[in-house]
Amino acid sequence: MAMPQNSTRENGFCFTQPLDFSCPSPGPGVAGRPLGVLGGRDTCSTPLSNGLTPSGAPSPSDSCAQPLCTPTPAEEETPLQEGIKYISAEGEELACGWGGFTPGCLQLCNTSKGVLFFLCVASFLQGMTVNGFINTVITSIERRFDLRSYQSGLIASSYDIAACVCLTFVSYFGGNGHKPRWLGWGVLVMGLGSLLFALPHFTTGRYEARSAAQVGVCGGNQSLPCSQAASSLSGYRFVFMLGQFLHGMGATPLYTLGVTYLDENVKTNYSPVYIAVFYTAAILGPAAGYLVGGMFLNIYTEIGREIDIAPENTLWVGAWWIGFLGAGAASLLISIPILGYPQRLPGSQRYIVMRVSEAHQLKDGSHKKASDPDFGKTVKDLPRSVLLLLKNPTFIFLCLAGATEATLIAGMSTFGPKFLESQFSLSASEAATFFGYLVVPAGGGGTFLGGFLVNKFKLRCSGIIKLCLLCTVSSLLAIFVFFIHCPNMPMAGVTQMYNGSALPGGHLNLTAACNAQCGCLQETYSPVCGTDGIMYYSPCHAGCRRVAETLRNGKKVYHECSCVDKAFLPGSGKAEAGKCTSSCAKKPLLLCFMFVVILFTFLSSIPALTATLRCVSDRQRSFALGIQWIVVRTLGGIPGPIAFGSMIDKSCLLWQDQCGEQGSCYVYQNSAMSRYTLVAGLVYKVLGTTFFVVACLLYKPPPLESAPGSSDASENGTSDLQEHKPSLPAEEDL
Repeated sequence: MAMPQNSTRENGFCFTQPLDFSCPSPGPGVAGRPLGVLGGRDTCSTPLSNGLTPSGAPSPSDSCAQPLCTPTPAEEETPLQEGIKYISAEGEELACGWGGFTPGCLQLCNTSKGVLFFLCVASFLQGMTVNGFINTVITSIERRFDLRSYQSGLIASSYDIAACVCLTFVSYFGGNGHKPRWLGWGVLVMGLGSLLFALPHFTTGRYEARSAAQVGVCGGNQSLPCSQAASSLSGYRFVFMLGQFLHGMGATPLYTLGVTYLDENVKTNYSPVYIAVFYTAAILGPAAGYLVGGMFLNIYTEIGREIDIAPENTLWVGAWWIGFLGAGAASLLISIPILGYPQRLPGSQRYIVMRVSEAHQLKDGSHKKASDPDFGKTVKDLPRSVLLLLKNPTFIFLCLAGATEATLIAGMSTFGPKFLESQFSLSASEAATFFGYLVVPAGGGGTFLGGFLVNKFKLRCSGIIKLCLLCTVSSLLAIFVFFIHCPNMPMAGVTQMYNGSALPGGHLNLTAACNAQCGCLQETYSPVCGTDGIMYYSPCHAGCRRVAETLRNGKKVYHECSCVDKAFLPGSGKAEAGKCTSSCAKKPLLLCFMFVVILFTFLSSIPALTATLRCVSDRQRSFALGIQWIVVRTLGGIPGPIAFGSMIDKSCLLWQDQCGEQGSCYVYQNSAMSRYTLVAGLVYKVLGTTFFVVACLLYKPPPLESAPGSSDASENGTSDLQEHKPSLPAEEDL
């Protein structure tokens, strides 16, 4: 159907005469919906850009930028009764709502900013649940349900396994389908996974902990026989795995279809900013999960029940389940508005027409197949889609670079709190909180700043890859800070002998003459700090025979400790629960450069994602993100924590003894931990730098054309009909 060229606002023409809805259907040459009237008001009396009414409110329809169409009798509505219906050129309804329920008040949210808000809430909840709560409460779940470390590792890996299974199907069919519906159902499934994850708390009996005040002191150390250590509660790991599997299924559309839906409905140069805001919310989620989850762990798991053990006690189990209940309920609520969005936002057609292709040009010209409107709508096109992506070297090396960065991010997020805990002698909850404070400004700020720089300098694909290379090199230089480490706090029998001398041959010896009569068991690890500044494995290993009734600074104080040097300070022979405080002078420098490493690592994330979207054809964007996430998870997200964990375990000084079996590590050698972290960081950063260099060298942009819409001015808001108005200046973005 012919479209009048003087009907777009970019050409400076508009209808100043209101159109009457009550008139019969107009002829073929006239638009079938009002261009000058919105809710009965004349909006074209003053030419405005970007769909703003004179009052400054955004027009959901952006009517002067839409293709015109002739209405059918079924499309004619009375605006005062039913509200305006926004119909695309293909007869597609663009109103926000559920089925036939599309009230006018909802259309205020039918904008790119409205979509961004709800997707940000969804990504925040996903990050808070999967990367925050899970990492924070995994120790409590192990203790409550008698799980081994490898079993909790399977629970954590179930998320990535589900994502890898679903990514190809979701990204391929969802990319060519109704994206908001895929997104909404995904968030709903994610909420069900959170509720299922909390279910075992309500289906098990009460948690019974040994609450005697004398547990752990000399002569009062008792432990359950090994034959009774096993419990039927370990079967609940399958419920946790299913909950994590649902988390993975639900989050799969969020970071593939959600990103492309934002990219398709905003201007090309605004896309990195929108995606950066979206990912910043996903970064802030885990930080909130660490902080809120740590707060919940200070509440006893059986709320309202009085117990005489403190949170620092190794038998304590916090209220790990509260966060999952709240996140699950919030996910179910936020899925409702997401399900109501149309397949394409009103006004987005202009951005699709204006978009300039930057897809990598293949020598055989096979990349042109993806431009076919019917390409990718059936399963038979799936192998061809995969082949087109595999023949794109820029895409392949961007995926590999993303995998190396994901390895570092996954390893650092998993073991970052443990690194701080060991280096600065912190408790687990203190380290998690400290790490959360570090990640919020560095990770969140770097993510947003990366998208801002791409938009500020209006970088094209090759420039974006060079920015990623610059960020990777900067973080590579900063990672040499791991040459620095804080010395271990002296610990009797672990880092030195009880008399202060060095351990012969590095062999542990937790027994000395001062505690030989106490019958201390190695299964009970509860470190205390003596008044002599030396840590002890437990109050029993310090020879303490009595615990004070009153607390000091919220911690138990033990008396009559025979192993504590009484001649060191007057009133000594005492020990306080917890680790000794570290006074490492290198702490500020180490934290500063860790901040720089995290900042530049996250700074390259949004530019790398934007480059991935730019180097493939428009119709392959969702599928390309799905394939990239598969590569990133299989080569980075899943093996990353395993690689970092195995290297860090090499620096362990003291292992947990579980009835003769080796458990988790209690004490690390700080110098070895820093050295192994440096080696792992250097390997992956050098690989990432290499992959970005190769991607930059192999990228072949499309040839410059003089066709309409191919100039930079087109990206800054000029119409695709620019050839009809050579004398008019380009519009500025609002």
